[in-house]
Amino acid sequence: MDREVWELEGHRVTVTHLDKLFWPEEGITKGDLLHYYQKMGPVMLPYLRNRPVTLHVFPDGIKGGAYYRRERPAHAPRWIRSVAYRPVSLQEVIHVPVIDNLAALIWFANLGSIEFHGWGSRLPALEEPDMAFLDLDPGDEASFEQVVEAALCVRDLLEEIGVDGYVKTSGGRGLHVYIPLASGYTFEAVRTWVKRLARLLASRRPSLIVVARGATHRGKEVSIDYAQNSLGRNMAVPYTVRAHPGAPVSTPLSWEELQANALRPEMFTLHTVPDRVRQQGDLFQNVLVRRQHLPELS
Repeated sequence: MDREVWELEGHRVTVTHLDKLFWPEEGITKGDLLHYYQKMGPVMLPYLRNRPVTLHVFPDGIKGGAYYRRERPAHAPRWIRSVAYRPVSLQEVIHVPVIDNLAALIWFANLGSIEFHGWGSRLPALEEPDMAFLDLDPGDEASFEQVVEAALCVRDLLEEIGVDGYVKTSGGRGLHVYIPLASGYTFEAVRTWVKRLARLLASRRPSLIVVARGATHRGKEVSIDYAQNSLGRNMAVPYTVRAHPGAPVSTPLSWEELQANALRPEMFTLHTVPDRVRQQGDLFQNVLVRRQHLPELS
């Protein structure tokens, strides 16, 4: 029977169908996904702990149907936490999953959750973001080299105003820049600040950078999406696998290796990232401890 029981931090998790092909063209199985999360759990969990999460679920792999799970399943074990939240678009309260331990991570991955997307705030202060996000998204005619150039423009401006930012691949064609925050900010204040930053960057590099408008960006520029800085919105957490060909991983980078311009997103996969982290450590770890205030922008 294609079923095993894994003992994980004092919990028993039944995992099933480990031989099911989740990336059929590459021969990558559900078991490969689960073993990746088992290995990477200690590094990944600090970015999930106390943070509500949205799951992108592919029960039959990336070629099958998919859906977003924003609620804790009724059949989830009692030791999997959730937090009550009422979205503006709904009348009723929903219970959003919170993944605090390796057993919960594997339990959700066993459901077919390939992707894990975290909120920009943590319990107990869900209305106070602890991160500002810059989502750099290339237009359909833009290259990854342009995304890198745009990210380096972000880095230079942040250095100019005395703010530390940390970059990672999105797992797709884009890059994400995280700015860890001191306590006391509102989502509205952070969103307004990121929008002003994006406008300043676009004014300096109008042929390269635009401020995001709407859900889809076309053209040769790189857009900066400021709307991600909203209560209930989410970003791919560091080290999550993405449901794209090749099983890419949203991977923290150093600014130095990004500037060297020798990287491609497809280099970072569930096969390669564990060794990278063993050799280089977690390049995003300062995000967890750095606390900074946002300077005024004109």
